[in-house]
Amino acid sequence: MVAPLVKRIWIWCRNLLIFLFVSSILAVVVYKFVPVYYTSLMFIRMYEQHQDGKKMKLDHTWVPISKIAQPLVQAVIASEDNLFMEHNGFDVEQIQKARAEAEKGKRVRGASTISQQTAKNVFLWPGKSYLRKGIEVYFTFLIEWIWGKERIMEIYLNSIEMGEGIYGAEAVAEAHFGKHAYQLTKSEAALIAATLPNPRKFNSAKPSPYMLKRQAKIISLMGKLIKVEMGYGAGQVDPGTGKVKKRKKWRASVIMTWDESLMPMR
Repeated sequence: MVAPLVKRIWIWCRNLLIFLFVSSILAVVVYKFVPVYYTSLMFIRMYEQHQDGKKMKLDHTWVPISKIAQPLVQAVIASEDNLFMEHNGFDVEQIQKARAEAEKGKRVRGASTISQQTAKNVFLWPGKSYLRKGIEVYFTFLIEWIWGKERIMEIYLNSIEMGEGIYGAEAVAEAHFGKHAYQLTKSEAALIAATLPNPRKFNSAKPSPYMLKRQAKIISLMGKLIKVEMGYGAGQVDPGTGKVKKRKKWRASVIMTWDESLMPMR
């Protein structure tokens, strides 16, 4: 009696794992071509707002990477993941440093790459459990393999939380600066990037002295990025004319020096 029950449970678990494995790959493949209008994080935040008795807010407008200002791409690379174009989804050196500091009892700092943040925001939930981290690693490998850097950056800039109930470059540009994402200036882009360690605490529309200090550091680091036309084949909208201008393909971004004080505390 026990043996058949164990066998049925084993078959059920096996089939569930196969289903989850196949569906996860299909989801990543679909999102390589289809805009990501909603993410798990958006629904989680709306639920939290409801639980806190707040009005539920979801401000999000998908735009292609060609309609996002070049400075914003450079700003998030400079502030969040300066080796984005070079690693395979993980910054091993920063992970090791973060682990060493945690073992010494120091405040834990963020070591997640843009790829990891994208995987977490689109497919997973906030938290620091080993289970979530393990699944995050799996999805990070998948999106690096299937999406590539160009698509990861496009989805990141469209799905990242940039304010209370505000997601993506277009939404924050309209809500905080009264313009489209392709019209953002270098200064505005750096200010948005300065909020990313905690976008629900920091407000790019009302920057604190601390944020302005981070903004200045990010602008400085942006100047140390090798200047490249970060293109995706489709070109980028010219802020002046609103027309799409052709750009070259991505080349690796490199920062000559790295300011450790910019590492976000997550």
